[in-house]
Amino acid sequence: MPVSADILRVHIAYSGWATSRLLGALADLTPEELTRDFKTADRSPLGTMVHIYRADFLWLARFHRQPPPELPFADMLLDQLQIEAPRLQQGFEEWAATLTDEVVRQDLSYRDMRGNPWTQPLWQLILHVVNHATHHRGQVSGFLRSLGRTPPPLDLVAYYRQLA
Repeated sequence: MPVSADILRVHIAYSGWATSRLLGALADLTPEELTRDFKTADRSPLGTMVHIYRADFLWLARFHRQPPPELPFADMLLDQLQIEAPRLQQGFEEWAATLTDEVVRQDLSYRDMRGNPWTQPLWQLILHVVNHATHHRGQVSGFLRSLGRTPPPLDLVAYYRQLA
């Protein structure tokens, strides 16, 4: 049940929109709130957003069929992330503009972080990247609520409404 290249482009754009909104909300946090350890894998609001960035960086390289890049900035600061995330999003959108329905049904072979080889249809991997970021943005939204803040609406339906 592959999806169209057009639908994938919309979801890639959604992911960038949601990330941008959440990064904007993080700008209102104190340094202590931004780095508070919530005892999750990526620990803090900032750490979790950096995790999304680094994963997206790796996936875009895979989508370009490039060797695994050295992942940047594990200790990235918010101001750096606010500069780099839109650049990465632009790279995703430029790459996605070249996709066709035929291309997204083709398999992509890659190695995971442990070196295991995998081959899957490109459309599945694109949806994985969007879903991965959505999952972690949900965590950050929960962190914001725990800090007494109200996260911005990030639901896909809110994005669709904005497009309408």
